[in-house]
Formats: sequence, structure tokens, C-alpha cells
Amino acid sequence: MSVVDFLDLIVENPRFSKYISHIQKIPGHDAVYAEPSTPIPESIQEYLNQADIRLYSHQSESIDAIESGQDVILCTPTASGKTLSFLLPFCRMRIEEPGATALSIYPAKALTRDQLAAIKALEGSTGIPLNPEIYDGDTPRHDRPGIRNKAGLILTNPYEIHHILPWHHQWSTFFSHLRYIIIDEAHQYRGVFGSHMALLIRRLLRICAHYGSRPIFFLSSATLANPELFARELTGRTCKVISESGAPTGVRYFILYNPYISGQAERSVYTESATLLAALVETDLQTLCFTGSRRMTEVVAEWTRERLMEGGAECAGMVAAYRAGYLPQERRTLEQQLKNGILKGIVSTNALELGIDIGSLDAVLMIGYPGTMMSIWQQTGRAGRGIGPSLAILVSFQNPLDQYFMDHPNEFFGRSHEHAIITTKNPYIVSGQILCAAAELPVDPQRDLCWFGDSLSEHLDSLVSTQILTHTTRGYVYSGRKRAVELISLSGIGETWTIEVRGRVLETVDLGQACREAHPGAVIIHQGDKYLVDRWDHERHRILASITDVEYYTKPNQQTNVSIIGDSVSRKIPGATLHLGEVRVSEQCSGYRKIIKQTTIAT
Repeated sequence: MSVVDFLDLIVENPRFSKYISHIQKIPGHDAVYAEPSTPIPESIQEYLNQADIRLYSHQSESIDAIESGQDVILCTPTASGKTLSFLLPFCRMRIEEPGATALSIYPAKALTRDQLAAIKALEGSTGIPLNPEIYDGDTPRHDRPGIRNKAGLILTNPYEIHHILPWHHQWSTFFSHLRYIIIDEAHQYRGVFGSHMALLIRRLLRICAHYGSRPIFFLSSATLANPELFARELTGRTCKVISESGAPTGVRYFILYNPYISGQAERSVYTESATLLAALVETDLQTLCFTGSRRMTEVVAEWTRERLMEGGAECAGMVAAYRAGYLPQERRTLEQQLKNGILKGIVSTNALELGIDIGSLDAVLMIGYPGTMMSIWQQTGRAGRGIGPSLAILVSFQNPLDQYFMDHPNEFFGRSHEHAIITTKNPYIVSGQILCAAAELPVDPQRDLCWFGDSLSEHLDSLVSTQILTHTTRGYVYSGRKRAVELISLSGIGETWTIEVRGRVLETVDLGQACREAHPGAVIIHQGDKYLVDRWDHERHRILASITDVEYYTKPNQQTNVSIIGDSVSRKIPGATLHLGEVRVSEQCSGYRKIIKQTTIAT
């Protein structure tokens, strides 16, 4: 069944049509092609001709900017050809300077493996020795020296760079020839994580300067409201903004679906979403469903399979869950099955919001407004790769914001993307990053002002007073007992725990997640199978579980309290007063509930 046929089906079926608040038809547009100002090298042009690829206008504009020495931020939709935009300039660099190196940074390991295959295909077709290699926590120790000394393009993530920089002497050849830094999915670097990333980049550039290199930046991002400011805060450079996409798009139908349209829902949002997903899968529309939590990812996938089996459909086995915590091989298998069409429905957290190559999808189903318009359009963009029609459905919760959008579709579809906010002036973040920098090279309060700002001397004095930095004739050096990078977390996420069943690692969780969802007595759902948590091994950071066949799942009794510490600035707005100040946020879990079909049976 086509997308248009499915749309007709649910509009005509009162079971679904009574919940439809609005249908928006978003027109597609044709491709806009252009050629770069400088002729493309012959080997690259042959590859493009053989692959029947014509460059879009934004790709050519990006290539021209990079080849003229400008830093670039490219903000175009999902599947618009951003990878080729940043790879082709590096191909020319390697032709003109065979020893030139590049660093490609991704927010998730899955993206590096995805990109490596595409880069190696380009290398094989053009004959240009790009020498791409992945270097991250999974890279075998015996392979690392060879990669450091021979790779032309390193694919990695911020966490690995954080740990690489103190060992920069092992990377002297790579850093001294570093000409190009690619930051893919740059919009992911917002808030605390993004602020850490901005200072990590300054640490990286400080090391590059030490080895005499000044690489060009290419930032690839979703659409942002403030791309120029964001790029400058992230990299410390003024970047050329390219935001007009020349890639073609098909017609997209966007449904605002409100189970609370009459004020009270007959079924829960998750139950209704599972029914919708089952209908999409049964009509052979490959669909990605986004949820807000790991637990509900598993529950919605299970309920969808149950509905398909109840209806006698043979495709119940073609629905799976996908989320953080799965082991890398399991995630890669699911990605490949989705790409190959083996899976018709997949329920995911925002782990699949990133540009992992999962092929062309017909529809996206979003359970609840994800919090930003940026996420809405990133998730929606996962469907409709190419020029065929696609479908997006947003199923609303009962909360005021979701209901407001259901009642005001013009406000929803006319709403601009958010600003991506980061800062390089947060004293806690800056202090930690200076600490790490001092473990890499002695910090000079004058020379290093350009990296860490006017408060550098103040931070250095404070760190010396705690005896974690020492002032020497060479500058300020780290003098703590533990490795500096082990003291500073980029994301604020604590230690990782493993969930094990009979000695086999089932998945991984951070400590906060473990307290909420893997406490003793909790039921963990993993691809439809249930496991009961027996006990914690605190010494080895293990959570020991056993297979169970209970009907219920568990949910913690969780309370979040916000208390105001101080109010620094306030101003009146119509109907309210805005305050800026400090607050303390505390989260407490006191027991848990056992739930069957969203009905609590015990606490």
C-alpha cells in the first residue's frame, strides 16, 4: 500500500479519523544542481559519472568554500548529501598533499562505522589513498600504533579525543599534518555537553598549534536558528553558513494525532501508538517509531507485535526495538535488517535521530512532542529519502504543550528551529578543561588566553590552591594523582554498569539509568524477552539478572524536586515574572510499581 492509500484508509476509518486534529501537506521540490568553481580532479569526476551523481548547489558551494580556505557550517536536511560535501574537499587535499591528514568527529560510534563504509567505497572507486580508520574505545590495542602513524582520515568521537590529547606525542605526525576537521551532527553539541565540546576543540587546536598546523573546519548540522553564532562558539572561528539545500524532496504528509481530542483518552498514548504502528506495518509501510524512554521502546514494540499476531498478520516478527544500551553488534544487525527491508517496523529512542544509514523509510511515528522543533524535523527527515511521498505522525500526550500544538497547527508548522546554546564561560566547565589542558602541555597564562578566555589566571590560581596544579618555570602543570581526563566527564554521565544474565553481557547502562530501571526486583525488557534483576555487584559494576516469564513490567516511583537557591535577575512579562538564578534539582526513587497493560497491580 502506498503512503497516499494509507492516508485515505485512516481518514475514512472512524477508528482513526476521530483522533486526527490536522493533516498538513508539505510540498516537495526539485533538485538544484551546480558545479564547483574549480574543476573537479579527473579521478573524482570519473567516480561521480560512474555513480550517476550530479552535485547539488549546496555541495558545490561547500566545496568552493573549503577549497578557498574558509571554515564552513552546512545546515541542510537529512539525506541531502552532506557526507559528499565534506569528503570531496579532502580527496583534493590528498591529491595535492599526500601526507595531509583529517579528523572526522561523530557524536556516536554507530555513525563512524556507517561512514567508514562510504569513505572506503569512495576511496576504492577513485583510487585516492584516503586511508580511513576508526579510532575509538573499541579499537584493538595492537592496531592503534599503526593507525596513528599511517591513517589519513581518523573517524572518532569526542570521548576518545578527550583521552587522546594527553598522549599527543604519540600523534605528532598526524597532528603536524592535520589540515581538516569534520564535525558531523554538530547540532548535537548543545548545553553542558556542547560547552565541554567547545573547550575540547580549543584543547585540540592548542595541540595543533604546538605542532604547527591550523586545520580548516567543516561542520555538518541540522537546521539551526543561529548557525553562525553556534559555529563560532563551538570552534572559536567565523564559519561560512550554507543553508539552502539543492537536494530534491518528495511530498510529505504530516498528521497531528490527538487521542485526547475529546478531553479524555479511551486508550493510553502508547497503546494507541502501538495500534497505529501495527496498521502501518501490516500495510507494508516501513516505519520508524520514536519514544521517549528505553522502557517504553521495548513495551511499544512488544504491544505492536501482539496486535499483529492478534490480527493474524505474518509480519509480527518484522518489528523490533532499538535503543541505547544494546551491544554494538546487536545494533549493527538491527540497522542492517532495517536497511535491507527485513524489518518493517522499529521502535527507537532518539538513538536513530542521528544520521545512521538505515535506508529509505515510508513513515515516522513520534510518540509525544520530543521537546524541540529541531528534533521534530530531524526525526521526520528519517522518512522519505528520495523523491517519493512520506508520512509523519505526531501522537500527542495530554500535557499542555502537546495539546496546544494539536489545537494550533499553524503555530506548530510555522514555528522556527531553536537556537543551539553553548558557552565557553561556565566556570565549572572551563576549570575542568583547563585542568585537562595542563596535563597535555604546560599552561601559560598569557599565551593560552586565546583558548580559555580572560578568566584563565583566576582559574589557575584556584586550581593551584587545591594542589591539583603546580606553577613551574615552564608554566602550570597538572599534579593530581589520577589522570586528569578521568576527573572530567564530557557529558556528565557517570560510570557504566553491565547487565549480565548467566555470565553473558545483555546490555549496558549508566548509574542513573540503573537506579531507575535496573534496581533489584526490576523487570528489564530486551527485544520482547523479560529479565528479573536479582542483585547488584557493586565492586565490579555488574547487575545480575535471570530470565523470567512474568506478565508485568516495572516502573519506579520517581520524584523530582526543584528548590530555588538564589534569584539574581528578574523582569516582568505579560502575566508573569521571569527569574534567572540558581536552583537545586534532586531526583529520588522510592520503590516501584508492577504494571500490566498500564494498570498497576502492586507497589
